[in-house]
Amino acid sequence: MKTALVTGVTGQDGSYLVELLLSKGYEVHGTKRRSSSFNTSRLEDISRELGHRPDNLVLHYADLADSASITNLVRDIRPDEIYNLGAQSHVAVSFAVPEYTADVTGVSTIRLLEAIRASGVPTRFYQASSSEMFGSTPPPQNESTPFHPRSPYGVAKVYSYWATVNYREAYGIHASNGILFNHESHRRGETFVTRKISRAVARIAEGFQSELVLGNLDAVRDWGYAPEYVEAMWLMLQQETADDYVIATGEAHSVREFAQAAFARVNLDWEKFVRTDARYERPSEVDALIGDASKARRVLGWKPQTSFVELVNRMVDEDVQSVRDEKAGKLVRIDI
Repeated sequence: MKTALVTGVTGQDGSYLVELLLSKGYEVHGTKRRSSSFNTSRLEDISRELGHRPDNLVLHYADLADSASITNLVRDIRPDEIYNLGAQSHVAVSFAVPEYTADVTGVSTIRLLEAIRASGVPTRFYQASSSEMFGSTPPPQNESTPFHPRSPYGVAKVYSYWATVNYREAYGIHASNGILFNHESHRRGETFVTRKISRAVARIAEGFQSELVLGNLDAVRDWGYAPEYVEAMWLMLQQETADDYVIATGEAHSVREFAQAAFARVNLDWEKFVRTDARYERPSEVDALIGDASKARRVLGWKPQTSFVELVNRMVDEDVQSVRDEKAGKLVRIDI
């Protein structure tokens, strides 16, 4: 049985990665931060059929800002694979808390890599890099495209990217960067624009909300389906040689198009409900991120399966069902 350590296990990507690894027979160890409220809701689907957490899923309290907790986990678990998905991952929030973002999203990668180096554990390391590293560099963006980040989040991710490359070259660690473009699902956080849209559409359709306020409607992104993207993470660590890969659909859609498609799913005219507010715009905007994942297709055999419209429809359908379940009092939380 292989063993994996996943940071950020309670996030969207972490939860889907846990499901994938468990399905492949792994023992999975995940890190979570202490909170006064439950923060494992995205992992509930994994436990729902059993009624409890699977025996081969172990959660640990740890913090990426605390090197001791990270080093101890790597030394004690001795994982075959480490997936670093933990971060302060909200781009807009990174402008408000830039120093914290630099520490948890950037420097934390060094903490993990140093834990691997110092412990001598022969593990394979995956770093969750981001399309936000490209920033204002014109699309399409691939592994050779220069970075020009436009946010503290993007800057921190560039630091983590090069730290991963450096430890691969300096110490021979099997360390790979997955440069993932935007990937969404109904497990996406509610403050991210795609989920903000799908949730608002559901609430408007069910009579709980009257309008949706957004920022820049013209921002263009490359949106894929999150469960497919975590498979690419796993595939990277199965390669004999570590490397860096862009994971994307290659399709461009604006925030406006996402809103149009979401409202169309519930047969509503988006223009009757959407308004914009400059407060939701970033100090420095990223106009267009569109990925070229031809290397991943060629080397990993990976390609996206879910279309843009299918992605939007799934997110809206899930949120509509959640609103209806909430209305009917059907939501049951499982403590895992």
